[in-house]
Amino acid sequence: MKLYFTGFLVIFSLSTMAQQPDTIFLKNLLQSHPELFAGILKHPTQNEVQILYTQIDRDANNVPHFKSFSYRLNANHYFYPASTVKLPTAIFALEKLNKLNIKGLDTKATMITDSAFTGQTKVKKDSTSKNGLPSIDNYIKKILLVSDNDAYNRLYEFVGREEINEKLKKYDLNGTRIIGRLAIGDKDESTRNTNPIDFYKNNKLVYHKPPLYDGKDYPMHPENMLQGKGYLDKNNKLVMAPFDFSHNNIYPLADQQMVLKRLLFPETFSKEQQYSLTDEQYRFIYHYMSMFPTESRHPAYNQPEYYPAYCKWLFYGGDSLAVINPNVRIFDKIGDSYGYDVDNAYIVDFKNKVEFILSAVVQSNEDGIYNDNKYEYKTVCLPFMKNLGQVIYQYELKRKREYLPDLKKFKFRY
Repeated sequence: MKLYFTGFLVIFSLSTMAQQPDTIFLKNLLQSHPELFAGILKHPTQNEVQILYTQIDRDANNVPHFKSFSYRLNANHYFYPASTVKLPTAIFALEKLNKLNIKGLDTKATMITDSAFTGQTKVKKDSTSKNGLPSIDNYIKKILLVSDNDAYNRLYEFVGREEINEKLKKYDLNGTRIIGRLAIGDKDESTRNTNPIDFYKNNKLVYHKPPLYDGKDYPMHPENMLQGKGYLDKNNKLVMAPFDFSHNNIYPLADQQMVLKRLLFPETFSKEQQYSLTDEQYRFIYHYMSMFPTESRHPAYNQPEYYPAYCKWLFYGGDSLAVINPNVRIFDKIGDSYGYDVDNAYIVDFKNKVEFILSAVVQSNEDGIYNDNKYEYKTVCLPFMKNLGQVIYQYELKRKREYLPDLKKFKFRY
């Protein structure tokens, strides 16, 4: 399989990445729409908002050039990244398959997860897949379509905690660490231990991944790791003390956008900084990142539980009643937990030849209590995400471009 690489303009792209984003434009834009953003702007903490917006201008050869704008962007100010860590983990799972390079070991091989440590669980079937069996292919689909937690956990176990964090350093994502599964109370020693896994092709064992233990620590000390005034513990008892995020995943907004930019525009990175993916694997990710869950057949996600904008927050606000623009596709990865909503998105309008990258986080936890499921997602966070995406989109529709982009790389049949 041929690895995706286009080597020109690497020097330009590296110098572009080194530039510091403009910090005035977005502030003025938000302030110019008090009817949409006054609540956030007047809030004492501005609801922990951070924004990174990147304009894309193509040259005569359709090569993308980037210019970034930020609002309250601060890699040292912690926010809980939630499900956004699933995207790099999925990419690293594909890279691991490619590196192993074993006949029969591909994304569709049957993946049987065993257990070897306290709390680990086994997986032998997957009712959402076409053949009823688990595979990396179906796990990645479920991550990209509906942000499935178990799918992420299984890929975390396949890649292993140590390798995930080695890859983060390889790609200069130095503010990021991924050190645990999601939504199962994973902590302490259980995060270090990952399951044994067997892969089968035509009922024949093609690869055994042994249980792994990661003895390394990944100390990081950003500000804002202690939050709120109380939390409910595992016994649902109220503890009046700040909630401690110091043992959780860390994934700053700039790192998130860099992961997305490297995924979508690998040609603007040096060969060493490109993901080790094939052309087919890039297209696979693009396809399912931009697909609405209701367009998928295997796995199938039906209304009313699922709906087109289910994981599309910037631009649609995750609204079940959103009117879908047939010309727009959103390639993104969202996350929500502990009152934080995060979206890292590349938004494309094929009819009007508009494209931009927008990454944002916002939090609302007015009572200051964590784990009580009382967060203002629907009244504060998601409306903010929708309004931000729409305002930037309207600006982009009017922004002059010398060369219109050729976007066929990102157009798919769903």
